Amino acid sequence: MDIFTLKDKDFLRKKIHTGSYGLILTHQNPDGDAIGSSLGLKHALDLAGVSSQVVVPNDFPAFLKWIPGSDDILVFERNKKSIVDLIQKADFIFFLDFNDISRIPRIEKHIRNSKAFRVLIDHHPDPGNFADMVISDVSVSSTAELVYLFIKQVFGKELIDRTVSECLYTGIMTDTGSFSFNSSNPSTYEVLSEILSYGIDKDQIYSNVYDNFSEQRMKLLGYCLDKKMVVLLDLQSAYITLTNEEKKNYGFQPGDSEGFVNYPLSVKDIYFSAFFMENGQKVKISFRSKGNIPANLFASRYFSGGGHRNAAGGESELTMEKTIEKFTGLLPGFFDDIKDVANE
Repeated sequence: MDIFTLKDKDFLRKKIHTGSYGLILTHQNPDGDAIGSSLGLKHALDLAGVSSQVVVPNDFPAFLKWIPGSDDILVFERNKKSIVDLIQKADFIFFLDFNDISRIPRIEKHIRNSKAFRVLIDHHPDPGNFADMVISDVSVSSTAELVYLFIKQVFGKELIDRTVSECLYTGIMTDTGSFSFNSSNPSTYEVLSEILSYGIDKDQIYSNVYDNFSEQRMKLLGYCLDKKMVVLLDLQSAYITLTNEEKKNYGFQPGDSEGFVNYPLSVKDIYFSAFFMENGQKVKISFRSKGNIPANLFASRYFSGGGHRNAAGGESELTMEKTIEKFTGLLPGFFDDIKDVANE
């Protein structure tokens, strides 16, 4: 799949070259695709002799800190002054794995004052108008897959090695739930075949990500499934809640709840799942669905969010109790609405 014209490629090479300096930014609460795509691009630029720095708004999960180059990522919460200086210095800035500049809170205002050339690479719907060049395709499995195509088509396969491939494979694997969703496009497997040719150990990567949790995280998962999962069989839905106090009791660390929202979908006849977690005064929400149920429509319509058809997120400024009341109250009407749309 060719995503660039010759004119685009020549233009990008002029903007991003030896002697230029750039930043690679990804979204708040970075996940495997965010970190994998960012570090994959960083290592490829290193091979091209182009200096760059990966920046994240806040810390990322411990199970991603084995990825090559993760130790060098700058976290805005801990390095505000130095990152602001780097933004002012940057010749180019990549925005990876998000479609709205609000996904980089506190960094946003500094970006708006930058004169750097801006490139957005993302696979979420409806990208905002905050970049000079937008590379967006919702049919692609992950931002990591798009970054692979970007590197290959703009700079050439010589900038892809085992290290780059390890990073990008991690992004694709995690954003597809180990290829259980968002992964039906044959072109994804063509990319994976090429990535595997660089000699990466995909089994070890899987183990690094999914067999690397703390004892407390595993106990928290057991608690959530046993005590906090609510199954609404009449609505073919289920949800899990987690409060600030419960997080404290289990020594919660960033990323400890990763994947919790998927577990209710393993229950027979459950097709829509939600995970509600208190985050300070707000409630952070993740949605997952099966088949044609548009989780992103539910998220955007009712909880100021968005995402993919089967994987989306949002937030609520209500209390946990009121948020759950709102969620359960909206489900019947929502399912009626999408049935009507499907039957039109």
